[in-house]
Amino acid sequence: MEPTGFDVEALYERYGPMVLRRCRFLLRDQDQALDTTHDVFVQLLRHRERLSSEHASSLLFTIATRLSLNRLRGRRRDPVLPGDDVLERIAQRTDLDAPLLLDRLFRRHPESTRTMAVLHYVDGMTLEQVARACGVSMSGVRKRLRALRDVLPGRAR
Repeated sequence: MEPTGFDVEALYERYGPMVLRRCRFLLRDQDQALDTTHDVFVQLLRHRERLSSEHASSLLFTIATRLSLNRLRGRRRDPVLPGDDVLERIAQRTDLDAPLLLDRLFRRHPESTRTMAVLHYVDGMTLEQVARACGVSMSGVRKRLRALRDVLPGRAR
């Protein structure tokens, strides 16, 4: 029996397709999406002692998003995903400072803010949808995204 009371194999059977869709959507590459989906469940196995199965779908969605974003940051070609114009301009830079800039930008904010930014700017979810997905109020989402925009270089005032 798993220490936290969840069966990773059962979670894979139930949520694997959702995780694959999320990775495929973000990465726009079937092979990388399959690799990342595998990595999501490896992370789940690796950290199962510290994780709760209470909100398994949200947890897996968050892990899939984070690992997909990490994989995107590792790419050295132009991004294929639309997003906020300032974030998109940063991502399109071909110099080596772009990944460092994004890392520095997101390091100042909690992981949940990064997830909110991806859901809103990349996935096109409304603030209300993001709030529901992340379990926070709409004003909380608005506040976090505003704080993120406030530190973006070259943003319109």
